[in-house]
Amino acid sequence: MSVYKKLQQARMLLQNTKLSKSGKNKFAGYEYFELGDFLPAIQKICLDQGLCGTVSFTQDTAYLTIYDVEKPDQFTTFTSPMSSASLKGCHDVQNLGAVQTYLRRYLWTNAFEIVEHDALDATTGAVEVKPIAKVEPKSSPKIEGQKGEWQIVAPGKPAGDVGDWLDLIKITSHQLLDLTENEEDVMLIFKKNKVLFDTVKATDATFFKEMMGKFTAKKNEFNKEEA
Repeated sequence: MSVYKKLQQARMLLQNTKLSKSGKNKFAGYEYFELGDFLPAIQKICLDQGLCGTVSFTQDTAYLTIYDVEKPDQFTTFTSPMSSASLKGCHDVQNLGAVQTYLRRYLWTNAFEIVEHDALDATTGAVEVKPIAKVEPKSSPKIEGQKGEWQIVAPGKPAGDVGDWLDLIKITSHQLLDLTENEEDVMLIFKKNKVLFDTVKATDATFFKEMMGKFTAKKNEFNKEEA
């Protein structure tokens, strides 16, 4: 049995496992899986299926490699670009640990297809405003790209702290980029979601430039393959 078939069987077993989400995003109004919510179940399933996952980091990339323990030369690898964190009251090593924990969660959710559920919660969840006196709760208007493939749907931009909102859009767009197969797909993501990206640019031009770096890198990657 190939490592891919074992992994698919492991995914199906996890899908039929009842998991609870302990993470809460107060801004976007949705719950998400923390690493500890699903990793123990995944480790047990991998043990039963003869799989072993290892996470490693370089300066630029985070890796999750899943091996067939009976045939270590058979494996599949999932990657994510490295990022950075700047948490209040934390020194550099603590910030590095936060980044690694964050990326481990996304690597495992990607490998076991949990990420799609998280993205759905993030992009379709309405942001509830607590009622004041007799005022009914209201939802922030969503910002949507063009309908169809590669569309991104995000909650409306908050009036206050937009850090989580920007990160949400960045993560979602980068996840889509990881699914692209050619330069045309990359351009379609940008064109279909231009209204959303224009809002990001108007909000924080520096953040927008950094986010677009992934688009440029992906295009260059496909150009090298064609050459």
